Amino acid sequence: MVFSSNVFLFLFLPIFLGLYYLSGNRYRNLLLLVASYVFYAWWRIDFLALFAGVTLFNYWIGLKVGAAGVRTPAAKRWLLLGVVVDLAILGYFKYANFGVDSLNAIIASFGLEPFILTHILLPIGISFYVFESISYIIDVYRGDTPATHNLIDFAAFVAIFPHLIAGPVLRFKDLADQFNHRTHTLDKFSEGCTRFMQGFIKKVFIADTLAVVADHCFALDNPSTGDAWLGALAYTAQLYFDFSGYSDMAIGLGLMMGFRFMENFKQPYISQSITEFWRRWHISLSTWLRDYLYISLGGNRGGTLMTYRNLFLTMLLGGLWHGANFTYVIWGAWHGLWLAIERALGIDAAPRRFNPLKWAATFLLVVIGWVIFRAENLHVAMRMYQAMFSFGDWQLSELGAANLSALQIATLLIAYATLAICGLYDFYRQPLDGRAPQAKAASAQPGLIEAVPSEVMVQSTTASLDWSRTLLRALVLLLFCASLLKLSAQSYSPFLYFQF
Repeated sequence: MVFSSNVFLFLFLPIFLGLYYLSGNRYRNLLLLVASYVFYAWWRIDFLALFAGVTLFNYWIGLKVGAAGVRTPAAKRWLLLGVVVDLAILGYFKYANFGVDSLNAIIASFGLEPFILTHILLPIGISFYVFESISYIIDVYRGDTPATHNLIDFAAFVAIFPHLIAGPVLRFKDLADQFNHRTHTLDKFSEGCTRFMQGFIKKVFIADTLAVVADHCFALDNPSTGDAWLGALAYTAQLYFDFSGYSDMAIGLGLMMGFRFMENFKQPYISQSITEFWRRWHISLSTWLRDYLYISLGGNRGGTLMTYRNLFLTMLLGGLWHGANFTYVIWGAWHGLWLAIERALGIDAAPRRFNPLKWAATFLLVVIGWVIFRAENLHVAMRMYQAMFSFGDWQLSELGAANLSALQIATLLIAYATLAICGLYDFYRQPLDGRAPQAKAASAQPGLIEAVPSEVMVQSTTASLDWSRTLLRALVLLLFCASLLKLSAQSYSPFLYFQF
């Protein structure tokens, strides 16, 4: 079951919200847990036992770590046990096939018989719920949150269906109070509905339309330079609108239930450095990697060379987290390399002025990285790179032009116009921390619509902003209805990050 499906929109969600608001506060977390397990089991019921087992194991480890005391040797032993088991489970299901295939390729070159391993199916969402479980037991060890004795609340935190499949990567310490005390108001519910509809529009109207273009260009056996760049730019926009659309829908669903999740995107394609890009792209994952991997590796405490090493390793492992493929490893290494270079050059991660040259260079590096991220294998990636940088025929090939429609071209132009307008607006109105005195206060405001100027959507006492908010919500509603019609006419299209 996915958010952009009729069964979710017209069956699961109405039934859940009806029961949720008819239930008393005492039973809402339990109902959320049951609904989340039903949501997960809709995909494959046999992996629900693994999901529940990981949850129970980390709940028990958390109690043991908490009882042993903050940062004590005994607590560290329990923590290591928990992390090792969690990573072993993740490694087996996500990387066993990749490891055996790589080993077989090596031994086959020596004429030896390959190992035979039954293909292992990847449980959906396992990367996200394992990472969230690890962050919980580490936080308990560090003393950042007490070990919870409420199994229902902890299980609901791990399983909460709005973010279960593709994030944001949440932390128990940020939601513990909301599980005990959260407000349910008409304004918050309305805010959540608007945010959900915005994400739905991003996914169905833009991402799904551009997916056809990207898939076709990457599948060409002999793409021209024009084909390759069209495919790269289409995928760059598709991935953003697909993934940020899912995050918007998750955040919106959370608001409908009284939760406020962290923002996951902040106009990343306006970035003027790779460092700034990772402060704006998949924020929940980048901060997780920083707090639980980069700092654990030593951060910047071991000197200059160790800092560069830690940056590189963090992104290398972050790339591997996305999937068992050399393409993801190289993509992570690509970003890790540029993070280390920018650190060495002292590039400002929160620029005060917009520099078109720095932006263009950063955007080019990001697009180059997305090509290998999207490619099925290294052969496809090299084929695309050779076409992109041969600077040969900029005309689309006959095969490339055959499946390209005016609607797809218009959607691509609209997507990039939206990115440019909203990105520049965000840069000057909602700066990152450190870029201006008002930045911290601005960034602390919970954004309602990430892809449109958020100032229009916040509470205001002026009549002009009230009218703007009403008109914008009316436009979102109309586009949402149109998206529903498009959804009914198209084939099944899962979110891209489901595979990770």
